[in-house]
Amino acid sequence: MGTGEPPDAPHPTPPGPAPAGPPQPGAARDRTVAVSLVAAQFALLVILAVPQPRWASPPPLRWTGLVLVALGLVVMAATAATLRRGLTPSPLPNDHAVLRTTGPYRFVRHPMYTGLLITALGWTLASPGPVRACALLALAVLLGVKARWEETRLVRRFPDYPAYARRVPRLVPGFRPRATRDR
Repeated sequence: MGTGEPPDAPHPTPPGPAPAGPPQPGAARDRTVAVSLVAAQFALLVILAVPQPRWASPPPLRWTGLVLVALGLVVMAATAATLRRGLTPSPLPNDHAVLRTTGPYRFVRHPMYTGLLITALGWTLASPGPVRACALLALAVLLGVKARWEETRLVRRFPDYPAYARRVPRLVPGFRPRATRDR
């Protein structure tokens, strides 16, 4: 999900839509990849949501899972409220996207993905099963790939994105892989 700064906050990236220009080279390919990533994400979410054979879940684990589902939904709602018109399921920033570094974006660069993973983890703990566990792992990998792919487009769109990316972790608050901490 794209990022952006509130219009009233001082920031070198001008607020509002990016100026229209000629289509970028590879734009059609980018749209195809973006649609494929979103379709794969949707398919994994369906697999996570549909009833399936499950393992026994002791009540404490089930309640922990439900609390995580609620927490993940709160993170996603806060992210949607922060993005406003910049919200899109596509990893390509839309015309309304601006660089956001406040709200949930001060903790992670992709809080919508973080919220989605927290929700999926919670649902998997509340109603565990082998298919759901595999779908959760696949979703985590897919969202990591989607975030990296999205960031290459955000760098092109927002000149301040690399500095922001050096300061803020991608998906897990406080977690910085060694390679990015040393840059």
